[in-house]
This record gives sequence, C-alpha cells and structure tokens, in this order.
Amino acid sequence: VELIESGGGSVQAGGSLRLSCVASGITLNDYTMAWFRQAPGKNREAVAVISYHGTTTYYLASVKSRFAISRDNAQRMVYLEMNNLKPEDTAKYYCNRLVASWDWGQGTQVTVSS
Repeated sequence: VELIESGGGSVQAGGSLRLSCVASGITLNDYTMAWFRQAPGKNREAVAVISYHGTTTYYLASVKSRFAISRDNAQRMVYLEMNNLKPEDTAKYYCNRLVASWDWGQGTQVTVSS
C-alpha cells in the first residue's frame, strides 16, 4: 500500500486548504479512513474519520464545523477540506486507515500564520 498526500501549504489564519490523499494497492472501500496530523513535539492525532462508503464521519472537537472529510472510492482518494484555519492547525497531515495503519506516507505540511 502506498499513500500519497498533497495539497498542503502556508496560509494566513482564516484561510482554506484542500488536502488530497491517493491510495494505491488496495480496494479503498474496504476500509474506514482517517486524516491524522502531527505537530512538532506532539503525538499524532486523528482529526477526521470517514466510514467505508462515506456515510458517517467523525471529527476532533477542535476542527468540527471547520473541516470536512470525503472520499471517492473509485478514484482511491480521500480528501480533507479545511476552512477557517487557525495557527494551532499547523502540522504535517497524513491519511491512513483508522485502525492498524499501513506504512505512513510522507504527509503534507500545513502552516497557518496569525
């Protein structure tokens, strides 16, 4: 399995970004997927989760109403729409399955300045 994340960047507070993740080597709709983030000196945390067919989502409290996770199983893609970004959202973002993660991809850096 290979996971490739993209779409990160540097934005000012209040800005938006859309992250993308392509997963190769798997049938994506077999898995609950998630976006994770890791800031320097902190543990990796799950920020958004999406069920097999995209009908159920869960969000970390601090990002709820600002982030939206979606997926396109046919294209093996998982997305994270991030709005009203805050400096505390600064981290490297990764996608992976929620449980029993595959090898992590390179991630994509999100930097939010105040």
